[in-house]
Amino acid sequence: MRLSLVHARYQLLETFRIPIAIVGSAFFPAASMLFFVVPFSGNDPVVATNATAAMVTFAVMSTNIFQYGIGVAEDRAQPWDPYLRTLPAGAAPRFAGRILAGLAMTMLSLIPVVVIAAVATEARVSGPAFLAALGTTVIIAVPFTLMGLAIGYSLPSKAAIVVAQILFFPLAFGGGLLFPPGQSPGFIETIAPYLPTRGAAELMWASVGDFAVNPLSLVMLGVWIVVLAAIAGWAYRRDEGRRFS
Repeated sequence: MRLSLVHARYQLLETFRIPIAIVGSAFFPAASMLFFVVPFSGNDPVVATNATAAMVTFAVMSTNIFQYGIGVAEDRAQPWDPYLRTLPAGAAPRFAGRILAGLAMTMLSLIPVVVIAAVATEARVSGPAFLAALGTTVIIAVPFTLMGLAIGYSLPSKAAIVVAQILFFPLAFGGGLLFPPGQSPGFIETIAPYLPTRGAAELMWASVGDFAVNPLSLVMLGVWIVVLAAIAGWAYRRDEGRRFS
C-alpha cells in the first residue's frame, strides 16, 4: 500500500506540474453543464438533478479515458517506464497508484460540475443521496479506467490521442448523457442500453433520485467491464512481451 501511495503521489505531482492538464480535465464537464444543463433545466429540480448526474458520468468518462488512454501511452514512450518495470515490486503498486491518482483527478474534475449545479440550477440532493452518488462515482469509473488502460497499452501516444477522441463523443451521445432520462431520440434509446455510458448514467440517476435502472443496461455494463479488463490485461502482457522478452 505504501508503494501504491508513492506511485499515486508521483502521478499527481507530474500532472500538477502542467496546470493546463488539470484545467482540461475539468473544462469539458463544466462547459457541458453551462451549455447543455443550465439553459434547459429550468426550475424543475428533478430535471436539473438528473442532468447533473449525467454530467458527472460525462466527467468520469472523459477524465479516465483521456488520463489513462493518453497518459499510459505517453509514459510507455519514456525511458522511466522500462526502468520501473525492472524493479522487484512488480506491476501491482504501479497500477494501484495510477488508479488512485485517476480517482483523485476524477473527483477534482467534478468540483466545477457540482458548484455550477448548486449555484446555477435547481438541482438538489439529500445528504445520503450525495454520499451514494460519491460511491457510485467510484463504481462507474471502473469501465472507463479499463478502457483507458486498454487504449494506453495497445497504442502509441499519437494513435491513443486519436482513438480516445473518437470514442469520447459517440459514447456520451449514444449513451444518452446529453438528454433527460427517457427523452433521447428513438435510435439513441435503442442503442443506449448496450453502451457502458448508459449503465453508468442509470446508476447515477438511481443514486440521486427514484430512477428505475434498466436490467439490460446493468448486464451490459458488467459485460463491458469483463471485456475491457480482458483487453487491458492482454494489451499489458503484449506490451511487456514486445519490449522486455
